[in-house]
Amino acid sequence: MRIIEQRSVGSFRRSKIWLVAGAILSAIPLSGCGSMVADLPVVGLPEGAPARPKDPGKFPAVHDMPAPREQTALDPAEQLKIESELAAARDRQAAAAAAANTASAPAAKK
Repeated sequence: MRIIEQRSVGSFRRSKIWLVAGAILSAIPLSGCGSMVADLPVVGLPEGAPARPKDPGKFPAVHDMPAPREQTALDPAEQLKIESELAAARDRQAAAAAAANTASAPAAKK
């Protein structure tokens, strides 16, 4: 009796495995149709969607190299000068913000 029960349980498990495998294998070819569903007259595009362009456009030319730059890169001295100017501007703004916060702090407490 146990042998018959074990065989039926094993065949049930195998049938579930085949069912899942079949569902997965049938989903693979159907997944390619998802992009065409929006083109069907029944489904269509949402109400506020912009119209699709007639010409889909060209692919970007990823193999083309950009034109050489007209300007040269900054030399280290120029880069250091710009960095120091930016740091000075940052410090001035931080000081101005701190002064504004201390000036408005007593007014907020009252």
